[in-house]
Amino acid sequence: MSVATSAAGLRRAVRESVSGLPREFWWLWTSTLVNRLGAFVATFMALYLTLDRGYSASYAGLVASLHGLGGVISSLVAGVMTDRFGRRPTLLIAQSSTAASVALLGFMREPAAIAAVAFLVGMASNASRPAVQAMMADIVKPEDRVRAFSLNYWAINLGFAISSAGAGFVAQYSYLAGFLGEAAMTLACAVLVFLKLPESRPERGPAGAPARATAGKNGGAGAGTGTGTGSAPGASIGMGTVLRDGRFMSVVSLSFVVALIFQQGFVGLPVAMGADGFTSADYGFAIAVNGVLIVVMQIPVTRFIQHRDPRRLLIVSSVLAGYGFGLTAFAGSIAVYALTVCVWSLAEIVNAPTQTGLVVRLSPVHGRGRYQGMYTMSWSVAALVAPLMSGLVIDRFGAAWLWGACAVLGTVAGAGYWLLMRGLDLDEGTEGVPAKKPTEGVPAKTPAGPSAEVPAEAEAPAETAAPAEVPVRTPAEAPVKAAAPEAGAA
Repeated sequence: MSVATSAAGLRRAVRESVSGLPREFWWLWTSTLVNRLGAFVATFMALYLTLDRGYSASYAGLVASLHGLGGVISSLVAGVMTDRFGRRPTLLIAQSSTAASVALLGFMREPAAIAAVAFLVGMASNASRPAVQAMMADIVKPEDRVRAFSLNYWAINLGFAISSAGAGFVAQYSYLAGFLGEAAMTLACAVLVFLKLPESRPERGPAGAPARATAGKNGGAGAGTGTGTGSAPGASIGMGTVLRDGRFMSVVSLSFVVALIFQQGFVGLPVAMGADGFTSADYGFAIAVNGVLIVVMQIPVTRFIQHRDPRRLLIVSSVLAGYGFGLTAFAGSIAVYALTVCVWSLAEIVNAPTQTGLVVRLSPVHGRGRYQGMYTMSWSVAALVAPLMSGLVIDRFGAAWLWGACAVLGTVAGAGYWLLMRGLDLDEGTEGVPAKKPTEGVPAKTPAGPSAEVPAEAEAPAETAAPAEVPVRTPAEAPVKAAAPEAGAA
């Protein structure tokens, strides 16, 4: 009976996690899964350059940094393209060019040519991220977005878990096959986007008028007004607007520090394991633990954390990430490496949907592409800095110093979240809902619990009120928005 009850509870949890999302979301989810099934360059570039091509860790770090520099540039450009030309055209251009450049990289032999093409791969592959996140915000209702982002992150890691383990063995025989395999998968994503995904960019109406999305029956899904700048829907939003948004840029700054830590799983860890005599298959197994754990734990952990104070979640996840990598200094076997991966993977599970949901709530409707581009840039800059940091530290001081630095960065990020979020007012409303004044019957500091929900729901406009099946979502979101001025990746 207990087994049957547990199975029934599991089925109910899965059904509640996947129900109610629009069809377009699931095609976007499928595109994400297919793309990650082919992920090879980002995972095995360091091993390819050091073990297969015989270059130093510093050169591998330089190439990875050029890859990251391409991502920095394309983050902002793609964000503007997403708002100006649309989500769908940006995705098609990004994925098609990624497929071509990845295939070309597999045939490069000269150091300068490898570095130049890696830069192009970084530009192309990163350009799709602002469009994906903006499209997801367009087509999914505000109260379902944390769940949708978690499911998308789950797809990323399901594909990553499968591809990293398999690609590790492929790399032992032919790195070229890995490059061509990623190119084919990315091209398949472009075809899927072309055939199945309509444009979702909200129509720009007159200033002060509600925005309307263009995705048919989902037109109202993403029409909530973001609060990042206080701009009215339809107002002109440029990159200067984003840069002047102090609350959002604080998010970007702390996101960079956390991203710098997580990047070491893909640039510092493989080099350190290679230096210790482990093979590409060993690293593939260890890093696959990250994907498997996220696949297994992402949905249940998200169901748990969506009722918690997001500010505390960001603090805890930052510290856990830093010390998870710090423990790698004591690893001497595959089992211990896998254990350290488990620790920082838990931090990633908590951080990813919390951070992404925060960014969307801070983004005005017609500036979602630019805001997502700036947020993506924080990860791109981390991808630029992390390889240089890991290569230089490992070559000059040894891997143990790198893992100690990660622990320090995690502590700094956690302390930064704590300092920047002290004494915040929690009376700000959810996305598209103005904060209540004390005279309207809502106390200045709204407790994050079910008892605070009834007044908030009663005052909210009908089109943004959370449905009955997720009653605890409203009070949980209020402190997230309030954390924006101070708080800060998958």
